[in-house]
Amino acid sequence: METSLLRSFSFIAAEISPIFLINFLATTVLVIAAALYFHFRSKSIYLIDFTCYLPPDSLRVPTSNFIEHIEISGMHDRESVDFQTKVLERSGIGAESCMPITVHEIPPYSSLKATRNETETVLFTIVKDLLSKHKINPKSIDILVSNCSLFSPTPSITSMVINKFGFRSNIKSINLSGMGCSAGILSISLAKDLLKVHKNCLALVLSMEAVTPNGYGGRMKSMLLPNILFRMGGAAILLSNRKQEKRIAKYELQHLVRTHIGSDDEAYQSVFQQPDEAGHVGVLLSRALLRVATKALSSNMSELGPLVLPYSVQLRYAWSVICKKLWFLPSEKGIYVPNFKKAIEHFCIHAGGRAVIDGIEDSLKLHKEDGEASRMTLHRFGNTSSSSIWYELCYLEAKGRLKKGNRVWQIAFGSGFKCNSAIWKSISDIDPTKRNAWSDSIHFYPTQTDTLN
Repeated sequence: METSLLRSFSFIAAEISPIFLINFLATTVLVIAAALYFHFRSKSIYLIDFTCYLPPDSLRVPTSNFIEHIEISGMHDRESVDFQTKVLERSGIGAESCMPITVHEIPPYSSLKATRNETETVLFTIVKDLLSKHKINPKSIDILVSNCSLFSPTPSITSMVINKFGFRSNIKSINLSGMGCSAGILSISLAKDLLKVHKNCLALVLSMEAVTPNGYGGRMKSMLLPNILFRMGGAAILLSNRKQEKRIAKYELQHLVRTHIGSDDEAYQSVFQQPDEAGHVGVLLSRALLRVATKALSSNMSELGPLVLPYSVQLRYAWSVICKKLWFLPSEKGIYVPNFKKAIEHFCIHAGGRAVIDGIEDSLKLHKEDGEASRMTLHRFGNTSSSSIWYELCYLEAKGRLKKGNRVWQIAFGSGFKCNSAIWKSISDIDPTKRNAWSDSIHFYPTQTDTLN
């Protein structure tokens, strides 16, 4: 029997030509290589849509109202009132920005219940708007990520949303706190990682900051700044890794880079929640903040640059660094700053304040029009913390600036100190007439004073 089988295999082997064998092996290798490629290749993350909270006009805080309010409330002495008045008038924040109802009361009323009400008002509104707009059943959401830096209740913010909308019991929910104004991109990063692991999923990301509990009643000028800058707002973002969603999605995530320079003491302490000498708790914004932000941005750019910039720009940058280190380059000239406009059409710089926007524009060698979305967001909505970059993207959409194939760079900064970047590619023709948070006022912008100053 064995002899017969051996003879049969020998006969078959003799009949197989070397060319057939080579073709067979080559085909096998190609099939295996293709299988490995499709198995290990990066899965696309699509941004189906997003929505930003639009507060009612009754919550507006014009400069005159803000000043009158802090004078009547009796929380601040004359010097503190004068300082806040001076800073607000130069802040770039307009009369349309809003604060929650409790801050309008005299004296301002802060409690756990009031903060929870503000959070529910913002998040419930934007989640309902986003889900109803796309006729999405809440039970079809697989992943829920929320971020709110200074309000972390029990049950969590994600639990509030789950309870309100009746999400599934096996939903993967994560609540982030203490991450500062850069937490919006951190939430996108976390959702992205989860979508890489779990197939055919929808992820809902919620970004906001609660203003109600964070008013500072002391006299330290560096801790009075958040009173002036921060305003009410929030954003809901719907992500998916389903291939079929590409046809309806607005954007595709290209790159996400996170930088944390908290090992440096100056950076770590540049945005710091603490009590003052009188026991008043607030968030301190140090004088070193802009220098720290520039340092964090530089580190972030060094990692992002090779991912997006043309090779010619990368080579020029590398050569300037080499020359600088070898003392061939004059010290006054400095290192070449890569021109990111060669790879990116639109910029959404965190609207942390006029000085922050100016500083980043200078660091990136951008023109004033490149920072228009950030300046106008600061003017219309104030600093809404982690959601500000979404109001800026919303502005670009309402203006009809985004074309299919354009790339957008969202740049966010936050305590720690962190600088985070997200690059989105527009994969659809976006209709600027579709209603969003800017629809009622977009024709007033850009305002001339904020464009030029």
